[in-house]
Amino acid sequence: MKSEYLHILNRFGLDNQAKEIVPFGNGHINDTLKVVGSDGESRYILQRINHLIFTQVDILQNNIRVVTAHIRRKLEERGEPDVDRKVLTFLAAEDGKNYYYDGENYWRVCLMIPRSRSFERITPELSYQAGKAFGEFQQMLSDIPEGVLQETIPDFHNMEFRLRQFREAVALNAAGRLSGVQDLVTEVENRAESMCIQERLRREGKLRKRINHCDTKVNNILFDEEGRVLCVIDLDTVMPGFVLSDFGDFIRTGANTGSEDDEDPDRVRVDMDIFRAYAKGYLASARSFLTPLEVSLLPYGARLLTYMQTVRFLTDYLNGDTYYKIHKPNHNLIRTKAQFRLLLSLEAAREEMEGFIRSL
Repeated sequence: MKSEYLHILNRFGLDNQAKEIVPFGNGHINDTLKVVGSDGESRYILQRINHLIFTQVDILQNNIRVVTAHIRRKLEERGEPDVDRKVLTFLAAEDGKNYYYDGENYWRVCLMIPRSRSFERITPELSYQAGKAFGEFQQMLSDIPEGVLQETIPDFHNMEFRLRQFREAVALNAAGRLSGVQDLVTEVENRAESMCIQERLRREGKLRKRINHCDTKVNNILFDEEGRVLCVIDLDTVMPGFVLSDFGDFIRTGANTGSEDDEDPDRVRVDMDIFRAYAKGYLASARSFLTPLEVSLLPYGARLLTYMQTVRFLTDYLNGDTYYKIHKPNHNLIRTKAQFRLLLSLEAAREEMEGFIRSL
């Protein structure tokens, strides 16, 4: 074991409980390690927070503290059994904070939830369970007053901001790639005004910000041995936002029959069985606090987040691949085309999706 890790665990009072510390999971942002105890059981998760992405670690960790405490209180009030398996528990360091700064890196420790598992592949049944889980997650946090939580990544799902970045990339043409993607630039601009509805409705006082997860993928939910939902995890991006974004991001990732970077666009379309299952599960939990306007705009959220990701991939391609890691030539262009094909499929399914939401 690296002495560095033991030094960090010591700050949480755990250095004498670690037999082994090994890499864990497949996250792309933070460095995550599993701490195995002397009895061979996995006890803790040790993470090095990527402070290049999350530049305000105190805000990040305060959000997590507020959210986990709020969920724990709600679970206890309704008499839920086994609460420690249904909400993440972060340990306090020697200074009382739920993270530790060693002068160079930020670290945190949470309890490993025993007898839990996650899934990477989605099915209609898992989609329904995920919808219920994320809907309940938002419902439990819906009474947190505005202003208590702050944005960990400002303008993360702000379409007007993403379009400003895109237009700057087009104007600069830093990598000299603009001439080869002019058709895609035109497609983006043709939809730009209609894809900024969230921000306009917010300014008009018709759409409020709620507490969102902002990374609603099925692998951010833990299940028990019987396949029942335990809790939502990966709370770094929990912050104020629009529910349309959370709903839409699950459909963008979970209801895509192809991959995010599929080189064959013909494999990419929206899986309506996944959409219907997720929408049914989500509204079963979230209907109690959503406004009629929010409910009616849920299918729009799926188009919005897919459009947003198309714009972000194309922006990075024009800038010379400076943000997303690429693993092959023109990787961001491949991603852009795959996301745009999914957007076309979502546009074609608009009436069917809106009709299903009305039926619920």
